[in-house]
Amino acid sequence: MTEHLLVFPDRDVAEQVADELTEEGFTEVRVVREALSGEEDDEDHEWGVYVREKNVADETGPVEHGLEDRFSALVAEHGGWYDPHPAG
Repeated sequence: MTEHLLVFPDRDVAEQVADELTEEGFTEVRVVREALSGEEDDEDHEWGVYVREKNVADETGPVEHGLEDRFSALVAEHGGWYDPHPAG
């Protein structure tokens, strides 16, 4: 199983990306609100797309690297950033 977090400044973009990934058949995709470190104002919160894929057996293998490349390209296209290991 692998977990990924794609963060976008705009809710509509996050929801669009989440819909695309859901249609692609990922195990779990959900939109979450992400507070920036040290920020308390709701306006400073960004929108995350949390992706969990349980069908990746080897987290160091080519499938995992392919996912990282795919998610990196998505955030670059939409002005966001990517955390390949949100759980730590």
